[in-house]
Amino acid sequence: MTPFADLLEGLAFTLGRNAKLALMRTYFTTTPDPDRGWALAALAGALDLPHVTSSVIRGMVEERVDPVLFRLSYDYVGDLAETVALMWPDPVKVPPPPSLDAVVQAIRGASRLDRPGVLSRLLDGLGPSGRLALIKLCTGGMRVGVSTRLVQTALADAAHPIDRIAELWFGLEPPYTELFAWLGGGAEPDVDMSLAFRPVMLATPIDEVRVQVLEPRDFVAEWKWDGIRVQAMASAEGARLYTRTGEDISESFPDVVSAMRFRGCLDGELLVGRNGVVAAFADLQKRLGRKRVTKPMLASHPAFVRVYDALGLDGVDLRGRSLEVRQARLAEWYTRERPDRFDLSEPIAFAAWEDLAGLRAGARGAEMEGLMLKRRDSLYTAGRPVGPWFKWKRDPLEVDCVMMYAQRGHGKRSSFYSDYTFGAWTPEGGLLPVGKAYSGFTDAELERLDKWVRANFTERFGPVRGVKPGLVLEVEFDAVQASSRHKSGLAMRFPRIKRIRWDKPIAEAATIADIRALI
Repeated sequence: MTPFADLLEGLAFTLGRNAKLALMRTYFTTTPDPDRGWALAALAGALDLPHVTSSVIRGMVEERVDPVLFRLSYDYVGDLAETVALMWPDPVKVPPPPSLDAVVQAIRGASRLDRPGVLSRLLDGLGPSGRLALIKLCTGGMRVGVSTRLVQTALADAAHPIDRIAELWFGLEPPYTELFAWLGGGAEPDVDMSLAFRPVMLATPIDEVRVQVLEPRDFVAEWKWDGIRVQAMASAEGARLYTRTGEDISESFPDVVSAMRFRGCLDGELLVGRNGVVAAFADLQKRLGRKRVTKPMLASHPAFVRVYDALGLDGVDLRGRSLEVRQARLAEWYTRERPDRFDLSEPIAFAAWEDLAGLRAGARGAEMEGLMLKRRDSLYTAGRPVGPWFKWKRDPLEVDCVMMYAQRGHGKRSSFYSDYTFGAWTPEGGLLPVGKAYSGFTDAELERLDKWVRANFTERFGPVRGVKPGLVLEVEFDAVQASSRHKSGLAMRFPRIKRIRWDKPIAEAATIADIRALI
C-alpha cells in the first residue's frame, strides 16, 4: 500500500504530462502483481469496491478523536480524506502496512456492517499518506490529474501500442495479470472482442480565425448534434450501446438496443425525437442514468441514434479506411437496411468557410451545438489526433450574475473557497441561484476571490458558506433549460466563469427573466 500511496502523492504534486507518465511507468515496472493491477484499475476508474460513504468515515474518526476538534479541522481543511489522514491517531502497537492487494481483498470481503471496523484496522497500519490513499480508494475519487488514456499511455511501448491496449482494455478485468504478462513479453490476452467497446476518435476545438487556414475542399462538414455521442456495437452474440468513454448504457435504452439487428460498430449521436423532430437535450437527460425505464417514459421520450461514421460493418473493419470510404459504406448500408431507431446524419454541402459561418451562427436556434469538420482522407484513429477532425461550436451564452454561496474545492484547492453558486434577480428584488461553477479563473484570481469570500461570510449551510451580495461574476454557458428541480426554474448547461467583474454594481446583474429569455 505504501508504494501506491507514494505514487498518488507524486501524481498529485506533479504538473507535467511527461513527469506523470514517468512516475506511473516506474511504479508499474517495479511493483509486483497483483498490486500494480489494482493500482492501474484505481487510476483508470475501473476498480469496483464497495462504496464507503462520507458519513460512515466521519463516524469512524469521531470514535477515535474529539468530534468537535474533528469538525473544526474538517471545516478548515475542507477535504474529508485529507483531514482523516492527518488526524487519525497512531495505535500503541503499529501493525505492518498492508499490501494494496490485502486492502482490496479486505474491503471486498467485508459485509456492509463490518466495513467500518475493517477500514479502521487498515487505517491503523498506515501512515498519513497511506491513509489518504485508502480513503480515496474507498470513496472513489483519486483526483490526481490523470485520465484513463494517460494511464494506458504509461503502459504502451513500440511493441504494445496505445491503441491496441485501449482496444483490449474493455475485455480485461482487474488486476490485469494477463495484460501485464503480455506487456512483459508474453502472449496477447485472448479477449472476446465481438461486443467490446472500441476507443473513439475525438475532435479538436477550432475557431473562425484558425478555420481560415484550412482548405475547404479537403473537409466534410456535419452538424454537431446536441445529444450524447454513443457507439452502437452489434454482433451475433448480442448488442451493446456505449458512451464515448465506454460506459455501457444498454439498460437505459432498451428501445434502441432491441433494434440493433445489424452486424457492426456504428458511431453516432443518441437523441430523443418525436414525429421526426429532435427534442431538446433536457429530454434526453431524463433517460440518462436510469437502470429501469418505464413504459410511459419509453413512449414519451423515444430515443434513436443518428449515425455519422462506421468503425465496422458486415464483418469488415473500416477504421483503416478513409472517412469518405467509411461514410459511403455507411450510406449504402443504411439505404439497404433502413433500421428502426437509427437514421443517417447527412453532410452539409459548402464551397467556402463563409457558407458555413452563417449556419454556425444559427446553430443555437436550430438546437445544434455547432459544426463538425472532418478531413475526407482521415482514418479512424483513437484519441485526439490534431488535424483530422475539428469541432466548430456555437458561441456560448453570457450573463452577469451575483455570487451567493461558496464552498471549498478538492485536492490542491481544498484550502480555497473555489466553488461558487451564483444567482439572478427576481422581480421582488431578491436573488435566486441559477448555476454553480468552479473554473474559468487563474490561481491569482482564486486567491483574491478566496479573500473576498472570507471577508463577506454571512451564514453557514454545512460546508457551504453564504456571502453578502457584492460581487458580480460574468458567466458563460452552453445552454439554459426550464427545470422544475430548481427554485429559479432554470438549469444552465456547462456554466463556467469568464470574468470576475470587480468593477460592476450588483444591481446591473441579470434578472431571472433575462436568463429565461435565453431558453
